[in-house]
Amino acid sequence: MEKGNKKVLEIASLAEGCFWCTEAVFQRLDGVEKVNSGFTGGEIKNPAYREIITGRTGHAEAIELEFDPEKISFRELLLVFFATHDPTTLNRQQNDVGTQYRSAIFYHNKTQKETAEEVIDLLEKEKAFDNPIVTEVTEASAFYKAEEEHQDFYNQHRQQPYCQYIIDPKIMKLKKLFRDKLKQQK
Repeated sequence: MEKGNKKVLEIASLAEGCFWCTEAVFQRLDGVEKVNSGFTGGEIKNPAYREIITGRTGHAEAIELEFDPEKISFRELLLVFFATHDPTTLNRQQNDVGTQYRSAIFYHNKTQKETAEEVIDLLEKEKAFDNPIVTEVTEASAFYKAEEEHQDFYNQHRQQPYCQYIIDPKIMKLKKLFRDKLKQQK
């Protein structure tokens, strides 16, 4: 959407386990202009990574992204979100266990909340997953950007075993299911 000559971007905040995985997936979508890894949904201000991973702050590892709704809708973002993690495991994604790894949509307005609820209802009705979806839909609160070494992690560390075994399959799934939504390779 353009206002005058300037694009008007919207914000989405999503948690689907480790933020390295989530960031890597959403960076590749056409219309996603910026992605930051960080923490949201907790009780203390300015938490550090070492505090988050204890699971005692209430924060989730999450991403906050800016997207152009003229190129990709919030609903489309959610379809990618649900396709690239297991939204049926409470406080767990693969080997990452704890409330900091929960599946969550942190909505920024009433429309995002309604869209999230509609998508979940649709997926449940269609029995898209063997088990019920446990993704929380919660109003967005303060987002704290993670330390710099956590930003753009996958792109800078593709040879690490975690990236190869956990993130690579998510990227392959993204390329297979959402080929038409990917940024063009230069």
